[in-house]
Amino acid sequence: QVQFVESGGGLVQPGGSLRLSCAASEFTLDRAAIGWFRQASGKEHEGVSCISSDSSTYYTDSVKGRFTISRDNAKNTVYLQMTSLKPEDTAVYHCAAQPGGTCDSNIMSYEYWGQGTQVTVSA
Repeated sequence: QVQFVESGGGLVQPGGSLRLSCAASEFTLDRAAIGWFRQASGKEHEGVSCISSDSSTYYTDSVKGRFTISRDNAKNTVYLQMTSLKPEDTAVYHCAAQPGGTCDSNIMSYEYWGQGTQVTVSA
């Protein structure tokens, strides 16, 4: 059974850093595009970043220069390094797969959503 598990969230002060991990079982991550999404309380899901099967990377404008997505094929894990965190980054962060291998702005094309990990940025 395919399962994605996110981890690494927590409470951090503004300006701090966190590294989120997306680990998969029964699914090889480098064969798909892997997206990170977030959902703040009372808001819809927002695409944050994506890494395609050919390792192209994409970021939403609000996180460019602060977040870095990467993939460790040996560990079958995708990471989201987050720096210079702001209160507006507070959300539940999820990872999901786009089996076609290409990052897609259509959130509905992503599958195997994990339960998410909470990121709270607060003083």
